[in-house]
Amino acid sequence: MRISEMKFILRKFKESDLASLVKYANNYNIAKFLTNMFPHPYTEENGRDYLSLAINHPGIFAIDVDGEVVGSIGLFPQTDIHQKSAELGYWLAEPFWGNGIVPQAIGEIVEYGFKTFDIVRIYARPFSTNRASQRVLEKAGFTCEARHKKALYKNGEFMDELVYVTFKDEC
Repeated sequence: MRISEMKFILRKFKESDLASLVKYANNYNIAKFLTNMFPHPYTEENGRDYLSLAINHPGIFAIDVDGEVVGSIGLFPQTDIHQKSAELGYWLAEPFWGNGIVPQAIGEIVEYGFKTFDIVRIYARPFSTNRASQRVLEKAGFTCEARHKKALYKNGEFMDELVYVTFKDEC
């Protein structure tokens, strides 16, 4: 299959997604680039907890390839003085990396986010060590706005946190 032919859909999660969610989320190569809220190993209990959040959250979607959940993407509107911003988060199962899925999924969720939520700014915070995620965000039209030096500490090492952003009037 050529890279440009990988088909996927974004859809709401459902209870029956538990098995594929756990199957693909239980991967250190994914967890190492996410907050500690995404554990490794990733258990059925973790999957049930996530589904209980995701099923009713208006901004969280499953990335579905051939009827199987292979990732997740979400927008998280902020509150208080940050109320016009939403944070973007995503992960994709390792067997599907490099197929152009995430830049397309980001494009879809950005469009959805600006239509659905009263926001003007969407941002993502990739680790400085996650060059692939940085490239994905750039392909999706985000620009690097900031570098927070030694802002992250995971697995015994400090990393910089980058902030990538896109604005409603730029889409």
